[in-house]
Amino acid sequence: MFKKILLAVDLNQSKGKRRAAEAACQLVRANEAELHVLNVVPESGMAMVGAALGPEHASKMKAEVEALLRAWVAEVLPADIPAHLHVMQGTIYDTIIRTADAVGADAIVVGAHRPELRDYLVGPNAARVVRHANQSVFVIR
Repeated sequence: MFKKILLAVDLNQSKGKRRAAEAACQLVRANEAELHVLNVVPESGMAMVGAALGPEHASKMKAEVEALLRAWVAEVLPADIPAHLHVMQGTIYDTIIRTADAVGADAIVVGAHRPELRDYLVGPNAARVVRHANQSVFVIR
């Protein structure tokens, strides 16, 4: 049913990543699918901030996040499930959707934190992915 699965993780989130990874691995095994793992680095928020930090800061930060993602994947994913790793910068929900489209994913797996009053049911990024993605979306708590 699913041939390519995108697991979107937030390396800064302390809870939920492992459960989302376990769910993605179950989908990969059940469907003999290919796994893509994505971490999105949010934009600096203001063009002036990005310009002040310079392009070398962005590339250094991306390299650091790639190393963290590789280490996390090596620790959490079973050795028999290879993964294509992606580190992108941008708006989180939009980048998840764009990456899913770019890699040809059939399904997206995202984690959601416990809701607060301001983001009832699922986190704002997970909710936006669910609403706007062309793929099936699995939200893991």
